[in-house]
Amino acid sequence: MKKIVEAGVGGRSFSFEEDACNRLQAYIDEFRRRVDMGNMTSEVMDDVESRIGELLSAKVYTSKEVITLPMVEDIISQLGMPDQNGDEAREETKEENNMNSAANKKFYRDSDNKFIGGVCSGLAIYFNIDTMLIRIIFLVLLLAGTAGFWAYLILWFVAPLAKTSAQKCELRGLPVTAENMAKYPSSK
Repeated sequence: MKKIVEAGVGGRSFSFEEDACNRLQAYIDEFRRRVDMGNMTSEVMDDVESRIGELLSAKVYTSKEVITLPMVEDIISQLGMPDQNGDEAREETKEENNMNSAANKKFYRDSDNKFIGGVCSGLAIYFNIDTMLIRIIFLVLLLAGTAGFWAYLILWFVAPLAKTSAQKCELRGLPVTAENMAKYPSSK
């Protein structure tokens, strides 16, 4: 019989088998050691732990279900480590991402490059075109008196703002891995 421990991950409480909890803690500690982004390390780690919490929640159906070592190993293999891939593996990953990016993309307003509400920069990233081109199109539509203004307002209110690293990866069609989350730290 395995010992069960309670632990919080990403602001959520879970029941772990002791070996699964130890393995997850070792992974988080190693990840923190490898990230080393100075002031932004804590933000990246908060995002990684939040993502781990989301993935753990998806694996358990009730709050009484226990997280096992295979579940933790599966999550670790999904996220990987920030500097895990070599150059060849990175190229293969980029090719796979490009093939699957259209299916994995979600539309968000971009919080990093926003001018007013982030709608134009979010559209530009989503459709992989220049942000200035989208801004010019919306300006022309506004001056022409068409529905451009209303379309912008609707998108502003409907589309969520990409605040977390995971959302920024989804906007770009990238898999939510540790390496990609480190590239796009969350914004406050």
